[in-house]
Amino acid sequence: MSQNIVLDLNEITLEKIQHHFENGDLTSLELVTFYLDRISSFDKQGPKINSVLEINPHALFIARSLDVERKNGNVRGPLHGVPIIIKDNIDTADQMHTSAGSLALENHYAKKDAFLVKKLREAGAVIIGKANMTEWANFMAYDMPNGFSSRGGQVLNPYGPGVLDVSGSSSGSAAAIASNFAALSIGTETSGSILCPAGNNNIVGIKPTVGLVSRSGIIPISISQDTAGPMARKVKDAAILLEAIQGNDPLDPATFSAPNKMSYIEGLEQATLKGKRFGVSYEFCIQHLNHTQRSVFDEALKLIEDEGGEIIYLNQISPLEKMESDYKVLLHEFKSGLNHYLSTVPTKIKISSLSDVINFNEQNKERCLKHNQELLLESNKTDGNLTSPEYLKAKLNDLEMTQKKGIDLVIEENNLTAIISPNDVWYGIPAKAGYPSISVPSGFDADGMPLSVIFTGEAYSEKKLIQAAYIFEQRSNKRVPVVF
Repeated sequence: MSQNIVLDLNEITLEKIQHHFENGDLTSLELVTFYLDRISSFDKQGPKINSVLEINPHALFIARSLDVERKNGNVRGPLHGVPIIIKDNIDTADQMHTSAGSLALENHYAKKDAFLVKKLREAGAVIIGKANMTEWANFMAYDMPNGFSSRGGQVLNPYGPGVLDVSGSSSGSAAAIASNFAALSIGTETSGSILCPAGNNNIVGIKPTVGLVSRSGIIPISISQDTAGPMARKVKDAAILLEAIQGNDPLDPATFSAPNKMSYIEGLEQATLKGKRFGVSYEFCIQHLNHTQRSVFDEALKLIEDEGGEIIYLNQISPLEKMESDYKVLLHEFKSGLNHYLSTVPTKIKISSLSDVINFNEQNKERCLKHNQELLLESNKTDGNLTSPEYLKAKLNDLEMTQKKGIDLVIEENNLTAIISPNDVWYGIPAKAGYPSISVPSGFDADGMPLSVIFTGEAYSEKKLIQAAYIFEQRSNKRVPVVF
């Protein structure tokens, strides 16, 4: 930093980062150094949040080279020189491992970057480390604690370390951003794994439409539901990150059904809620909230009405609200997807199938099976070829009940801009649909647990969801910085 200038880098936004870069008040090297110092002080010492699994040894060199680029007049965009943390199930072709938190893959180095990582590097982002996570993205055991992995240990919620649930599976990605260990992070979601930890850690998380962001190079659970997405302290920062990672990837056919690349920032400041209609499923989303949670959610709904929006109370949004949730689709797709991914792992790792993972865990029970592996075992009983009538019927039923007879139907019938729900309640239905949602801080409960509201829409409705979330964020201002 320039002499006589003292910058408060906690909670700093992308716009302010780029402003200080341009003015010469700050360099990427200094910003990376700041975050590494915080990680040293608070992630492995002090409260020991344990959100960062691995540091990129090249981070400082990359930051310095990007500073040189800027000095020579080449600025790649709003992520140029910005430090970012990547979830540990996303491939990076550098000196960091990709393990999904499993000791079975603790020595695995990916051969190439995931498509989204390649996009981030092209945009000038500095990947400073890998985030700890719930092992196998929380598809290992029924009683797996949120944020626990055999390789990385337990991630803690910075708002109540060891007391409050950090949620998951993108636990480290959320806790690191809440703790100001990086400017941005990438999480992944199959069902709730971006939205819920974002809510519990008082940050913003965007779960995009399946296909908007490539999944190639990401350790999978479900081809039907998996997606990566941005996590940030502010909606605008998350939207900028989403712009950077979207794009068509020949290795992920789902990306070619997405609309042409668009800006989520354009028109954001002029957006309004006037005349917009927002649906709420009363029975499913509201009636089970406790007094404080209901009060916070009611306050959020009132804010939307005060901004000119209209709240529409619905009896139900999807028939699945009346049915018990199941893992049938995930159990079948996990084995198929994981076996394919592991076929690309170097043979020296000696893990090339789900069966190998299970056997490794059995042979290393003390370290690997503190919480069992029922989901791995159940998935391994499937044929792995996705031909089972039970699987095919379950998949088609999920899509019909969540899309045609669910979200699409109620949005069209009620002329809705979005559906609103409290955190940790309704995420499973848009997850099965493959539809987008964004989680925004809305307050705290009586125990100090952060709360959020989630805006959900039909396929590829990210822009209008981001606009609604941005207005809500700006008017409510419920993001509270962590103080260690």
